[in-house]
Amino acid sequence: MKHILITGGAGFIGCHITKSFLDHQNKVTVVDNLLTGARSNIDEFLGNPNFSFIEHDVTRPLDDANTALSDVDYIFHLASPASPNARSSRSYINYPLETLLVNSEGTRNMLEFAKARNARFLYASTSEVYGDPAVSPQPESYWGNVNPNGVRSVYDEAKRFGEATTMAYLRKHNLDIRIVRIFNTYGDHMQKDDGRVVSNFINQALTNESITIYGDGSQTRSLCFVDDLVDGLISFMMTDAVKGEVINLGNPEEHTVLELAELIKKLTNSSSEITYETLPSDDPMKRKPDITKAQKLLGFAPKVKLEDGLMRTIEYFKNV
Repeated sequence: MKHILITGGAGFIGCHITKSFLDHQNKVTVVDNLLTGARSNIDEFLGNPNFSFIEHDVTRPLDDANTALSDVDYIFHLASPASPNARSSRSYINYPLETLLVNSEGTRNMLEFAKARNARFLYASTSEVYGDPAVSPQPESYWGNVNPNGVRSVYDEAKRFGEATTMAYLRKHNLDIRIVRIFNTYGDHMQKDDGRVVSNFINQALTNESITIYGDGSQTRSLCFVDDLVDGLISFMMTDAVKGEVINLGNPEEHTVLELAELIKKLTNSSSEITYETLPSDDPMKRKPDITKAQKLLGFAPKVKLEDGLMRTIEYFKNV
């Protein structure tokens, strides 16, 4: 039995990783301060003797005296606000200092925790490190086009700093680390009010409200269903030969935001109109991962088609 610690484990992606490891008879500890995560995401695990939850902000060190954490083998550091929508209460725009700190001080604390236990460490970075890219698709070798002091910089630059910190622990302490850049992901257990494009469009379509597109809708996104992403994350963590690697995970199938709005309207049989508002500052015009490296190292290949994944997400949203 392996012991997996997941920071941000009460979040959208974290709860799916938790379920997968518990289903395979592993021990899982979730650490989350519930700033943007939800206790409801982990309620189903509370009766499992292999599961434990620690409500804690990792910008403060975890208690080293806690013997229940002495045998941690793997650490997924997912803790961070992630939504760019300022209208959402869960947005990193509304938690700028918390976002900066959890990806800097929080990352350092968890790397120190990993070093003390010789645990393997995965840092969850983001496609946002590429900014508004001048290159498409975006390979891991691309350094990005990021505004270092724009409104989105609290997330973009925090994640870039988190990557640098993680790599420093590899170089200085030979810690077994790996960094994943996660592209747009959707699916069940998304928070309805997280302000992301898929949840916004589904909410609006289900209530026949206007579907709001920022800009003219020509900007692109590449959407990966959460099951595919989690398979990739776990494979990346559990593969021995990828120490120190940085990889993209996502679905390279590219769609415009307008195409996405029209598809969700069709799948929900909605009478919503599509309306347009001003594009937010520094909003990327293209998002398309180059997953060649993940395919080569992990055999990663997304399987869930967009229409199928959206239908599963729509059904989930109807019942929460």
